[in-house]
Amino acid sequence: MAAAILLVVAGMTFQAMRSPPAATLAAMPAAAAETATPDGQATSPAVPEALPATREQKRFDRYDKDRNGSVTRDEYLMARHKAFAKLDVDNNGTLSFDEWAVKAETKFALADKDKSGAMNATEFATTAVKRKSKPRPNCRPTSPAPAPAEDNREEDS
Repeated sequence: MAAAILLVVAGMTFQAMRSPPAATLAAMPAAAAETATPDGQATSPAVPEALPATREQKRFDRYDKDRNGSVTRDEYLMARHKAFAKLDVDNNGTLSFDEWAVKAETKFALADKDKSGAMNATEFATTAVKRKSKPRPNCRPTSPAPAPAEDNREEDS
């Protein structure tokens, strides 16, 4: 019996030494309280999601280059101007068909392996757009905490 009391006191002392001071606890954000489902299972709080307004605000901020709270026509079309400038290789302010279709021309030339000027079905298949799949969330379903094991041993008196 004395050994059990000694172990409990030692455990409490050890725990007290590991606990952060009260000032540190006050500075920490409060943990979200767990809620219980109707069947008594504890559930963790829902993970917050980015609101569509937040996503739209980020998009707006990317266009609003001078950060004055409005997007001018020039700011709105800036990405188009940059794309046009990349295609206009001779810098004459106009796009010829070859400048405009350079990506398709290059894709055709790479796919036409036998350089016949025509693609067979196998060569044509290599020109398919490679779509990026949406990344699947790496979330595991939460499982209920295991029930405490019952102690069926008889106590020694």
